[in-house]
Amino acid sequence: MNSADKGFLPVSKEDMANLGISRVDFVYIVGDAYVDHPSFGHAIISRVLQSKGFTVGIISQPDWKDKDSIDILGEPRLGFLVTSGNMDSMVNHYTVAKKRRNSDAYSPGGVSGRRPDYAVVCYCNMIRRLYPKKPIIIGGIEASLRRLAHYDYWSGRVKHSILVDSGADIISYGMGERSIVEIAEALDSGIDIKDITFIPGTVYKARSIDLAGAHTILPDYDSVSGDKRKYADSFYTQYCNTDPFSGMTLVEKYRDNLFVIQNPPSKPLSTREMDDIYDLPYMRTYHPMYERDGGVPAISEVRFSIVSSRGCFGGCNFCALTFHQGRIIQSRSHESILKEAKMLTKDPDFKGYIHDVGGPTANFRAPACDKQLTKGACIGKQCLFPKPCASLKADHSDYVELLRKLRGIPGVKKVFIRSGIRYDYLLEDGSNVFFHELCRYHISGQLKVAPEHVSDKVLKLMGKPDAACFNRFCEKYRAYNDKIGKKQFLVPYLMSSHPGSTLDDALCLAEYLRDMKMNPEQVQDFYPTPSTISTCMYYTGVDPRTGKKVYVPDNPHEKAMQRALIQYRNPDNREIVKEALIKAGRGDLIGYDRRCLIRPDKKDGRLPTEGSDRGGPSGKRPNPAKAGAKKKKKTIRNIHKKKNT
Repeated sequence: MNSADKGFLPVSKEDMANLGISRVDFVYIVGDAYVDHPSFGHAIISRVLQSKGFTVGIISQPDWKDKDSIDILGEPRLGFLVTSGNMDSMVNHYTVAKKRRNSDAYSPGGVSGRRPDYAVVCYCNMIRRLYPKKPIIIGGIEASLRRLAHYDYWSGRVKHSILVDSGADIISYGMGERSIVEIAEALDSGIDIKDITFIPGTVYKARSIDLAGAHTILPDYDSVSGDKRKYADSFYTQYCNTDPFSGMTLVEKYRDNLFVIQNPPSKPLSTREMDDIYDLPYMRTYHPMYERDGGVPAISEVRFSIVSSRGCFGGCNFCALTFHQGRIIQSRSHESILKEAKMLTKDPDFKGYIHDVGGPTANFRAPACDKQLTKGACIGKQCLFPKPCASLKADHSDYVELLRKLRGIPGVKKVFIRSGIRYDYLLEDGSNVFFHELCRYHISGQLKVAPEHVSDKVLKLMGKPDAACFNRFCEKYRAYNDKIGKKQFLVPYLMSSHPGSTLDDALCLAEYLRDMKMNPEQVQDFYPTPSTISTCMYYTGVDPRTGKKVYVPDNPHEKAMQRALIQYRNPDNREIVKEALIKAGRGDLIGYDRRCLIRPDKKDGRLPTEGSDRGGPSGKRPNPAKAGAKKKKKTIRNIHKKKNT
């Protein structure tokens, strides 16, 4: 162990001198602030390389307007590593409405504007101007999800593989621990970067496909950028080749006989390998140079949380996990997790609360079935959708045992589960032990779940379970809380304007929320991020799996109406909700009846409705008592009139 193991990795020439390093093997350019914590990709990759004997220096958020900012550590011996950070830089910068975000949790003090748009491309071009021949390896979420031709929401067009635009030599895609070490060892042995074509989990450029082995040829770039149907076909081929056991090498051609070649994904990590990665000597916080700025906000979300697993077989179509972490669950051992938890209790700021123990989906602790560990996930078939597979092993016993051990650690008061659960998987478990203990021990007043919608038509396009499944979960959740005498609520995450969602579907969701007495705070407009099935639907207007046309709500005003309907109780949304109801011919939902979504205003006048039996032409509910009194008064007046005659 060298002296660098005792602290942060070098960020300056002075640090290098103090650590006795004259020249680092790799300079790592990072779009995020430098946080040495295993929830940050750059921390894991740099510590993994260090554990294999390589030296790594960090240049965090270099000034892209100053070419010398990427040269503060000098020329590396083996090459440059580049990542935009834990998020795609465009998602980090812009809302779904393409408005600039006001803050950045991954930057010092939460200040935005510390990295460029399309950060990986920008950083690589800076390096190429300074060091034209030096190897550049790119990775992380931005590089992984843009590894082949992809629809880019922010420019509104199909972009090249990021390898083409960035000038980088190779992509280490996915989680990257295996492939980055193989790349480093190949470079260290003297192999030219252009000859590193054989490593799983990588994408490279070549002028020939002679070394590609058995492969599948995708439509070329000109075809997919000019024909949406071909783009959908190409995307679905990529989607069907994301498994490390069954995935084929994919070849995408560009002009001038340039080929971008994607090798199959890396094999899943074993439990031992996962344990080794999370046992590396992380400092578990941000670099002290950020103290003057107030630190890095993103650390607060993960400081007292524990990653227990990776991967997700949930298969939500709007999620890119299939392309990045894959569908095969990889888990850490109980011993490794307990060791980390005990370490947390020694932190002077630890108050006794572990904020989360989970992964992309907290209650996935093992592969969906035994087959996946040797043959991979099924092609063209999902584990949970449209119904759970007959081979699915729905078993929470290992997770229950782990949580019980964590609760028993001295100094731990409460262990929360915040990374989300799949309620359809939970309902498949014949034992109710986890459900019971979830309600009793691991919730603080409310449980966040993600039904996303209630229209079965929309849910089908999302790859989510039907509404009846969510209703069963809600009933069971209420029953368990009644049984243990706790008043705990469900907080639903919902999505508006997903491909396939019409105004009628949004109204269906609004009425459901009314009937269930839910007032959701978390509503996300569908965000077309790279490399998801839903984004492919958004761009092409077809479902790439079936070729069938899909309605796409891409008009900004319609999207605003769909979102407002979900949050109809918000007074600020009243006018746009009223507009949506009238447009949908549902003026009957404007009135005083308990089934109405909003009340009428004096200026509303006569509102179009579906019939007077739904509230009258004004949208007001008729008052039977007043109507009866008026009729009685008229009858008495007629009697007196006859007597006088």
